[in-house]
Amino acid sequence: MATEAEVAHLAAGFHLDLLGGFATEPADGLPEEVATVLLFGALEPGFWDYLATCPEGRDRQPDPVDRWSRRALDGLARAIHPGARPRFPFGGPPHDPFPAWALRSGRCRISPVGLLVHESCGLMVSFRGALWLPGAVALSPPFPPPCEGCAAPCKDACPIGALTPAGYDVPACRSWLAGAEGHACMSEGCAVRRACPVGRDRSPSAARARHHMRSFL
Repeated sequence: MATEAEVAHLAAGFHLDLLGGFATEPADGLPEEVATVLLFGALEPGFWDYLATCPEGRDRQPDPVDRWSRRALDGLARAIHPGARPRFPFGGPPHDPFPAWALRSGRCRISPVGLLVHESCGLMVSFRGALWLPGAVALSPPFPPPCEGCAAPCKDACPIGALTPAGYDVPACRSWLAGAEGHACMSEGCAVRRACPVGRDRSPSAARARHHMRSFL
């Protein structure tokens, strides 16, 4: 079985970023043959420019990011181990519990606004897929918990207060985004996510942010 460093190196070749993982336990409810779960995101910065060079970014068909994710994770699975099984946060229901896996990895926690925050990607964390592996992978310990000692600018960043620890007011958010007032969030990405000081050197481009905001709306 590949080491963590080897997995990260192989993943980078597919423009994927290893964002954490965990050794499975019976309470995870996964098949017995799954020993390790590894989580991946798109490698930033520069992913959107990279996608534009890929078939999925040029063919003008729907869901280019999801289709690229399938191809990239399928290729990475073959490169790592014949028994590796890719999993995706889209294509359901049923949906795999990616938020729970993110918390199990120790690399994420729940932020003051209720969103997942990653130790190195901050609130911009986005999981494009996971691999179920039949063997153990020794993973390095997590960084100090994100948000520790932070002034939490995310708490006051939403112009309409749609994101709070009590929950996410999705209808209010969509209504704001659909109006003229929501132009900044639509063109640059969610103000709350952008307020997080963690991972700004790995933030997606404005073009990718616009794509995801349009998809959400």
